[in-house]
Amino acid sequence: MVMFRDFVQRKARSLGISGTVENLPDRSVEVVAEGEEDALLKLIEHMNKGPFLARVLRVAVTWQEPSGTFRDFKIIY
Repeated sequence: MVMFRDFVQRKARSLGISGTVENLPDRSVEVVAEGEEDALLKLIEHMNKGPFLARVLRVAVTWQEPSGTFRDFKIIY
C-alpha cells in the first residue's frame, strides 16, 4: 500500500479516533478504530478512497463494542 497506514493514522487523529493500523502478511491492512460513530463513518469513507496513488480494492467493516484500551491512533510496524 502506498502510504496507506500513514494516511489512515492522519485521518483518524484528525477525527478524534483512537486505535491501530498495521500491514498484514497477505498485503492487506487491518485497522482497529474506536470513536464516535459519525467520525468512524468518515474514516471508513476516507479509507475507501485511500491516499493519492493508492488503489483500494475493498474495505470490510466489522462493528463491535469499544474496548476503551486505546489512547491514541498508532501505526504498528
